[in-house]
Amino acid sequence: MTLAIRPKLAFNWPTALFMVAIHIGALLAFLPANFNWPAVGVMVALYYITGCFGITLGWHRLISHRSFEVPKWLEYVLVFCGTLAMQHGPIEWIGLHRHHHLHSDQDVDHHDSNKGFLWSHFLWMIYEIPARTEVDKFTRDIAGDPVYRFFNKYFFGVQVLLGVLLYAWGEAWVGNGWSFVVWGIFARLVVVYHVTWLVNSATHKFGYRSHESGDQSTNCWWVALLAFGEGWHNNHHAYQYSARHGLQWWEFDLTWLIICGLKKVGLARKIKVASPNN
Repeated sequence: MTLAIRPKLAFNWPTALFMVAIHIGALLAFLPANFNWPAVGVMVALYYITGCFGITLGWHRLISHRSFEVPKWLEYVLVFCGTLAMQHGPIEWIGLHRHHHLHSDQDVDHHDSNKGFLWSHFLWMIYEIPARTEVDKFTRDIAGDPVYRFFNKYFFGVQVLLGVLLYAWGEAWVGNGWSFVVWGIFARLVVVYHVTWLVNSATHKFGYRSHESGDQSTNCWWVALLAFGEGWHNNHHAYQYSARHGLQWWEFDLTWLIICGLKKVGLARKIKVASPNN
């Protein structure tokens, strides 16, 4: 896992210190006083709401790739859920993701896997990457939307408000508001972060390749289980437009099942799907 070819970039102290603080906060979950099953349940529920419905279903498959359509009100709900994942605002996240697909595993790719596992996993975030200056170019379809702009600007404040609500809920339910904050904010964010980052790192290193996609992307079953189907990454890079990532019957894709459910109740349409035999 060499970092010898890591580019010389300015260090992003605010992001680095924030990440350290979040991980330290997550360690408080190991204190017996902060453990209770309702708090763990809150973490699991928010893990799915923010990671699956927010990042995977909303920010990634719906908005970044426009692989299906939903009513505008539902799109905004999913944008909100993704904002709670605290991975910056939706405009920056979506812009950087589209930039990644255009330059996947090339030198200008901000989490180029050729620069080492740790670089593609998280180190790229704590440097001033040039790709951030190109976000506007990749987000012209959403940059003027006031809802997107609000969440892009106030994503941190939204998380603080969630923390206040969790504290009040924990106090009312178990008499320990901090346990809900520790598990529902800090522990949950660490889990969602690393699962999301594994899609950038592990699925460009471990697993098998079904298609020639012009990069190092792989299909990694265990990342797919953790990341709601996102681990079938080689399939995704080969067919970026496809709402379905698990193209073979054994490639379980929870997010695809959710999209199918939305279609059955009339909330998803114009679904783009690659054939398993492509």
